[in-house]
Amino acid sequence: MENLKRFIGKTVLVTGASRGIGAGIALRFAREGANVVVSDVAPHVEETAKQIAALGVRAIPVLCDVTDRAQVEALYDRAMKEFGRLDVSVQNAGVITIAPIDRLTEAEWNKVLAVNTTGVFLCCQAAAKHMMKQRSGRLINTASGQARQGFIYTPHYAASKFGVIGITQSLAKELAPFGITVNAFCPGIIETDMWAYNDQAWGKLLGNYKPGELMAEWVRNIPMKRAGTPEDVAGAIAFLASDDAAYITGQTLNIDGGLIMS
Repeated sequence: MENLKRFIGKTVLVTGASRGIGAGIALRFAREGANVVVSDVAPHVEETAKQIAALGVRAIPVLCDVTDRAQVEALYDRAMKEFGRLDVSVQNAGVITIAPIDRLTEAEWNKVLAVNTTGVFLCCQAAAKHMMKQRSGRLINTASGQARQGFIYTPHYAASKFGVIGITQSLAKELAPFGITVNAFCPGIIETDMWAYNDQAWGKLLGNYKPGELMAEWVRNIPMKRAGTPEDVAGAIAFLASDDAAYITGQTLNIDGGLIMS
């Protein structure tokens, strides 16, 4: 990877980039020479931008709530103002809550769908507006293993991620004539803060597990016998954004060590 410089002169935008998978993706593109717009609702995105700038490329941190159309449009307009073009947009912002059906609130349902599904739609729409004029671009959307099969206590999250695949396939057909590819990816068990929450929340509901125990049990079922890292995910996303993937669109890639094979 150290010798790959596939994105010199390119502009990449990543949402949900303050930590975890989003930060890993943003840093991977920067290491390959891209200028990166990093966005999140969390101020910690400033730290991601500092790490990127230390690699010798430009980084623009922008606070943005992906459920707010005006903020999303301003985010993409800022990217165009700063760099004059947009080559890759990674829709990665996401949230999860875990609760039995009798305790899952409508507010939780609405928030998860708003961020995970509507947020992807709004970002794709804003990015496509600019990419269609360029007649080129890559849209890459974060789905989940739960976009392949739902899991207990998270019907809202599963619904939101199944929706991401639907958006991806529909836009892939619509935007192909403009030279834009649209793909998604399904990360499995990845070493992130979100998975630390998942481990504890599911662990309490599925058998009073101690922190770390349930995740360790699930990892034993992964053929590769380890959890993934943000770097594992980032490498695959860089491929989907590269010229090597120019004839791949409407697809959803599992990045899970073989946990789900389909």
